[in-house]
Amino acid sequence: VLGDGIKSGRKLPIVVSTWPFLEAVRSAWRSVDSGFSAVDSVVEGCSACEELRCDGTVGPGGSPDENGETTIDAMIMNGVTMEVGAVASMRYVSDGIKAARLVMQHTKHTILVGEQASIFAITMGLPGPTNLSSEESIDKWTNWKKNKCQPNFRKNVLPIDDCGPYRSSTNIDEKTCSNVERDGLDESLSYQFDVHNHDTISLAVIDQNGDIAVGTSTNGATFKIPGRVGDGAIAGSSAYADSEVGACGATGDGDIMMRFLPCYQVVESMRLGMEPKLAAEDSISRIARKYPDFVGAVFAVDKNGVHAGACHGWTFQYSVRTPDLDDVAVYTVTPEILTT
Repeated sequence: VLGDGIKSGRKLPIVVSTWPFLEAVRSAWRSVDSGFSAVDSVVEGCSACEELRCDGTVGPGGSPDENGETTIDAMIMNGVTMEVGAVASMRYVSDGIKAARLVMQHTKHTILVGEQASIFAITMGLPGPTNLSSEESIDKWTNWKKNKCQPNFRKNVLPIDDCGPYRSSTNIDEKTCSNVERDGLDESLSYQFDVHNHDTISLAVIDQNGDIAVGTSTNGATFKIPGRVGDGAIAGSSAYADSEVGACGATGDGDIMMRFLPCYQVVESMRLGMEPKLAAEDSISRIARKYPDFVGAVFAVDKNGVHAGACHGWTFQYSVRTPDLDDVAVYTVTPEILTT
């Protein structure tokens, strides 16, 4: 089905998710259709994706960083209270969305990061510490090391050895620190984002009361620099919700997208009266004008259940479940031709 601004006539509840993560959407739907809140249903949907390791890019066992370790970014937002809980670069705990909800429920903070996020989650009752790597992620990392750690996310650096340590190419004595065999390779190969190496579940739920919540979970970009925080943990970038307006979810090159807060832009555009389809396209085009090679997508859904998507650099799919559907419907969105 083409995702071209689908009107549902306020048939609530509704679940919308990035990608054909069918089991995640079904799980969220079972929850919200049984009368549970939007927040609870978001947690159910994202947790299902984490357990299933959707596309290898959600939950444990995927996307190793430069050290071969898998870490988790996740976020949840309550569109009624505007509360947000998030964790980023979280080690040793696989339940990203549940950890994010604990941050929202039991702290006055918005985001916790790194090992301290893990300690918080475990002390609040989540299982851990757990090794989040898998045989697949370690094999992927080992092969990457054999390929001289290319491609990677470094720039303007010179490595002492094939895989570092790295030093700024503008602040070192190249005579003593450069690797002659690396001549011409000091600029890392271009990293290609696609659904196999960088993906996020971003899921929105409008419950039977019209309350809206969103959540995200991801193990981030493959071979990221350790400590990197992706847009999955950033409210307004990977997802945003306001029960007075609607919601948005995003996926793609988070390092670019978080500079524009595309989901905040979508919701604010809808607040000003823009249809979801135009709001989604406008948000993506703002990024594409500055970064024509970027890859990313958003879905938009207003408080009445009208939904649409927009993308750049790839073909995007998002999933929807409403009362008038027998099962999850998947909508396909093709890239718009950018006009200036």
